[in-house]
Amino acid sequence: MEIDILPGVRGDLEEPLASGPCAELVSFLLPLVDRGWIEVCRVIPWTAPDGSPGFQPGAPIARGSLPALLADDENWEYPDSGEWIGCLTLALTEEGRRIPW
Repeated sequence: MEIDILPGVRGDLEEPLASGPCAELVSFLLPLVDRGWIEVCRVIPWTAPDGSPGFQPGAPIARGSLPALLADDENWEYPDSGEWIGCLTLALTEEGRRIPW
């Protein structure tokens, strides 16, 4: 498992989802959130034990905010700056990690 922002997640999808409207993906993600399998978070800075900078998922975003955030096409595009801090990402919960892949 690795951290990935929404554009990276979208790139793993098959057609027609990979190139379809972002709003269509909300109906797939919200049930996963509601089942407690994933959380939607913003990427925040992190410092590795060796002192090197990195990033990790921050606190989960409130469920009530998710429909609008996930329907916003901008959140599904790679940032022009190349900086992931602040971007939306999906994180597996403990319950989600129990699902066999």
